[in-house]
This record gives sequence, structure tokens and C-alpha cells, in this order.
Amino acid sequence: MSTPGPDRETSRTSTPGPDQESPRMNTHETTAPAAPRQDARPSAAPAGPRLVAEARKEGVDAAVAAARRLITALLRSGDGTGADLDAVASQLDAVADRLTAGAPTVTERLAEMWRGEGVTRHDPVTGPENALAPPLRLHGNEDRSVEGVVTLDLPYQGPPGHVHGGISALLLDHTLGVANHWGGPSGMTAELTLRYLRPTPLFEPLTVTGRQVSVDGSRIRTVGEISAGGRTCVTAEGLFINKQLPRPS
Repeated sequence: MSTPGPDRETSRTSTPGPDQESPRMNTHETTAPAAPRQDARPSAAPAGPRLVAEARKEGVDAAVAAARRLITALLRSGDGTGADLDAVASQLDAVADRLTAGAPTVTERLAEMWRGEGVTRHDPVTGPENALAPPLRLHGNEDRSVEGVVTLDLPYQGPPGHVHGGISALLLDHTLGVANHWGGPSGMTAELTLRYLRPTPLFEPLTVTGRQVSVDGSRIRTVGEISAGGRTCVTAEGLFINKQLPRPS
């Protein structure tokens, strides 16, 4: 992992005190683009726990994939598409109204989301049921690290043509949590330190990695990075606490 020089920017989220919030769970053409590219899990992946939920080609997963395309298409097009966007807005509102009318209560939906074997389908990084997720597909390696490749488009832009720093933090926080699940005990984020070495580009494959490096009682140390074209863009060091919130029921 690269070490930033003294002129590199560092972002740090410190361990919360008693009066702060508890640690977070780890849990160019104007045409409609295809869904974001993602890597496939190697056919001979080492044995271990499941790391991501499999996307289905029907039901909510298919609808979410279409919603991702829609979000990207709107950003790619803007007001210059020639389409009647007022009519598009009315159609989208009608779809949202239809879905909301038949939706379960929030309590019921939360219980449904957290039911099962432990691999969630709704997280904002890998979840096939979440339109905010690129999605990043992670796989485990023999050395107990995890990695995945994803190409991000305009919904994730910060600086011109580059990934928003908060999106990089989101990807790394989640990847480090998955690395804990793969490599040993897991827990909740207590501290996450990021070093932004160079801008992270949109529109090209990004490799995201994570690896658990030590366990001391309930304290878990994990590292990771985002790279593009073989060059490290962002590094992360995380402290996790071996603790979990109860699942809703």
C-alpha cells in the first residue's frame, strides 16, 4: 500500500466519544447507458463465507438495475436530450406511487431485509436491491484479502470526471468490513483513516481491495485501497470493534 507524502490530503474519522454517535454498521453520449461494469467472481475462488448476494434477473433486482440505468441516463442527458422530461417525471411519480401503495411497513421491511444467512441484499455498495450501489462485486483471495473491480459513472462524480471522495470512503468502509468477514472476526467501524493520493477517475475500471491485518481482543485492524491503471488513488486504515447491533424482527 502506498504511503502519502507530506503534501497529501488526509481525511480522518475518529472514534466517537460518549456524547457522539455510535459507530456505523458495515454493515458521453446522451443515450441510456448500460449498467455499470463489474467483475465476475473467479470460477476457482477459495472456500469461505459468501461475501455478496447474487443478483437475480427478475423481480426487485431487475427493477433496481433499470433504475440505475435511469439515474445515469438522466445525468448523462440533462435538459439537452430532446425528450419531454416533464412527462418522464410524471411517469416516474406514477411508478413510485404504485410501489409505495403496496409497500409493507418500515418495521416489516427492515425485518425482511435482515432475515437470512447474513449476506445482505440492500447495502449501498454491493446490494442488488439498492439502486445507489454501483454495484461492486467482491471476491475472496487465498491470502484472505478481498477485491473487486467496478467502473463508476456520473452519479458518483465529485471533481470533474473523477469520483467523489465520500464515495471512495463508502466503497472502502464496506470493503474493509467484508475483508473482516472473509479473513476473521468482524465488527463495526470505530475509526476510518483515508489518504487521497491522486484523483480517482470515472469511466475506467477501479480495483478495490481490503485485508484484515490484526486482531487484538475486540479491536480489529484492516487496510484497503482503490487503484486505477495500476496506480493507487486512495488508501484506508480502519479500526473495527467486534460488536454487532441486534437484527430487527
